[in-house]
Amino acid sequence: MTASPKSSLLTVDARTKKRNAAEKRFKAYGIVAIAIGLLFLVVLLTSILRSGLPAFTNTVVALQATVTQEDYDAAEGQLLKTAAYEALLVAKVNEFLTAQGSTIEVDEDFITDRLVPKTGATIREFYKANPGQIGQSVTFNLPASTRISRYFEGDLQREDVTDSRFLMVEDLDVLDEMIAAGLITTAFDWNFITGTDTAVDNPGGAGIGASVIGSFFMMIVVLLLALPIGVAASIYLEEFAPKNRLTDLIEVNISNLAAVPSIVFGILGLAVFIQFAHLPQSAPLVGGLVLTLMTLPTIIISTRASLKSVPPSIRDAALGVGASKMQAVFHHVLPLAMPGILTGTIIGLAQALGETAPLLLIGMVGYVAREYPDGIISGFVDSNSAMPAQIYTWAARADTGFYEKAWGGIIVLLVFLLTMNLIAILLRRRFERRW
Repeated sequence: MTASPKSSLLTVDARTKKRNAAEKRFKAYGIVAIAIGLLFLVVLLTSILRSGLPAFTNTVVALQATVTQEDYDAAEGQLLKTAAYEALLVAKVNEFLTAQGSTIEVDEDFITDRLVPKTGATIREFYKANPGQIGQSVTFNLPASTRISRYFEGDLQREDVTDSRFLMVEDLDVLDEMIAAGLITTAFDWNFITGTDTAVDNPGGAGIGASVIGSFFMMIVVLLLALPIGVAASIYLEEFAPKNRLTDLIEVNISNLAAVPSIVFGILGLAVFIQFAHLPQSAPLVGGLVLTLMTLPTIIISTRASLKSVPPSIRDAALGVGASKMQAVFHHVLPLAMPGILTGTIIGLAQALGETAPLLLIGMVGYVAREYPDGIISGFVDSNSAMPAQIYTWAARADTGFYEKAWGGIIVLLVFLLTMNLIAILLRRRFERRW
């Protein structure tokens, strides 16, 4: 009887071929999934940048004018000082157009109602704050109204214009003359970064600066409360707490709290901190307390995971050389877990930075951010807004100018989030230790 030949290790049988083909398909599925994810990310970033970058520029009336001491005294001597400065602005615009050879005379209603509304107060505040500029040539970049901006940028065509309180058909000839003379132009809008919120009819003057300050003070509150409380609770539950039904119940509740919708924390903050404790409404202090409650479960879970990742041999070695339980945890385990703790904390802060619903419930809406706080204490207890709430408020307004501001605010918020994640990476590398 002839023995069957032994199969060679170099021979690929049918089962091996099938397994190799399955591995190749799985690898291809992974590459396709990553490509689709990157595609969606590119589309998202492109949409955000395309819609938000216009918020960082503004259509302005760039008027170079000289207000003499006589002009200033005459305006301040009027009963309606703002109207006097607006009349002075109209005169300067007509002087400029005449010097450029234009024969069109601009009336006051067009300038002060439709072109650059409510700018008399802006000019007056400038000279009140800078009296040394009286008699000097000053360039005013006055933000134009939304309809004027759309016409200048080409989004609004001449044939689409109908008479309204925002823009008249007869205004278009005047606009063309002003554009040809270089009086209407585009400039980088520093006010968007440093300014505050404005009324619903003035999107050009709206800024996110005050809301950035409100978010900053809120994050300070969250950092000062959530980090020590969360780390301390994690160390106790992971290293010192006995394993019984009570600690099991606490752990389950912490996991459940991490999945609770953020609006529930907003309702809790409204009931406890404002209605019961009578803390100031719309204050970053209250917003920080609410976000601290929401962030604590995330920090506790991430910190416990970091502590668990430290090998048990580290603890056993410390205890073996005579260290106490406390020394083993704080001198050996905690330093090794610190990179993960810091990473989880900053990621939790970044998540809290983007929350909107709880802030709306405690009154931190965009329209309250009309001025900067006077000091550190004022920054915590005075009414203010936050970046997500400001973005929501702008997106809810009907004017398309505020819609662009909302997209621009998203870019600012993303810059903050990317910065916080970069800090997390740097801290992780700084405190990383090998064992």
